[in-house]
Amino acid sequence: MSQPPEIIRTDKTRVCCDGSGDIPATLGHPRVYLEIDEKGYAECGYCDRRFVLIGGPADTVAA
Repeated sequence: MSQPPEIIRTDKTRVCCDGSGDIPATLGHPRVYLEIDEKGYAECGYCDRRFVLIGGPADTVAA
């Protein structure tokens, strides 16, 4: 069974992803820049991380 994508909440509509986090950046993937659109999220095509705009339509943790 596959794990659900990692979700990163952000207050910026333009984000970058290089696959690092718990691993060194040199073991990640090429850095890509993503733009969060009207859906309220963007997904990285390399590592499937999902960047969710805080307070946007896809933010299920909205305060």
